Amino acid sequence: MSSTDTGRTAAAPPPPGGVLWSLAGDVRGLLMLPAALTLQVAHPAVGAGVDEHSVFRTDPWGRGERSLRSLQLWVYGGEAAAEEGRRLRRMHRTIQGTDTRGRRYHALEPANYAWVHATGFPVYRHATRYLVRPLTGEQERALYREWLQVGRVLGIHDRDMPRTVEEFWPYYRGILADEIERTAVVEDLISVDGPVPPPDRGPRVLRLLARVLWPLLFPPLARFRRFLTVGLMPPDAREAIGLEWTDAQERRLRRFCGVVRRVVPVLPERLRYLPLARDARAAWRAAGGAAGRVKGPATGGTAG
Repeated sequence: MSSTDTGRTAAAPPPPGGVLWSLAGDVRGLLMLPAALTLQVAHPAVGAGVDEHSVFRTDPWGRGERSLRSLQLWVYGGEAAAEEGRRLRRMHRTIQGTDTRGRRYHALEPANYAWVHATGFPVYRHATRYLVRPLTGEQERALYREWLQVGRVLGIHDRDMPRTVEEFWPYYRGILADEIERTAVVEDLISVDGPVPPPDRGPRVLRLLARVLWPLLFPPLARFRRFLTVGLMPPDAREAIGLEWTDAQERRLRRFCGVVRRVVPVLPERLRYLPLARDARAAWRAAGGAAGRVKGPATGGTAG
């Protein structure tokens, strides 16, 4: 029942200068990712696949680094984007089992694979309101078109995703009503006391320092991670999963995001964008790509 790669034409990533070009490589996107990942694994089939086949518990830093690089390639990778999409499909071909409701699942089952991808759109749309600025109607439609294009890079058939924003919301609400639950992986991702090893990436001195200080650093970091995960998740998704959120937490989130919203745009580009995005943006500008660029939300002006 799963899709195959047979006969599929390699898709190009979304266009330089678009909304995703502005959002996906911005460091503020790092704050949005936990909410999207948690919404993905709240689907019983996706949660079961991650629970049984992922190394996120034993190698969280490595898995996070690989996932982030993959996401950046979808948008900024040029010709490498299509190969990354093929690699992901090859990696998921053997992931199958039984979900929490006793149903057989396969990671490449169109409905499951499409949901994993679909979650990015409502999370981007919601979190951008806090961390950047609300999208205009034009930007929201452009974001959805570009997200569909990323789906093609990942090998998702057009027939498996709603074709317009108007068609997306009934699909999304249906999944929230019929499928979403507080899976074991959701519990792990919002836990504030689960075992997480210290970072094993970066300069050796920093890794050694983190290892020594980890018992002191991890508890506040875990609470902050949960706070952002729940707070930046769309309220309807939060409610479907059963995650509590208070008015006091909402006020704290708005204050924190207000600071981020003011500080990040004035940072130099080398600090504001992740490396792959920064290099792609620089190459695009050098090739004269600033002409005719699409307005994006990250700087309040044109993306790029």
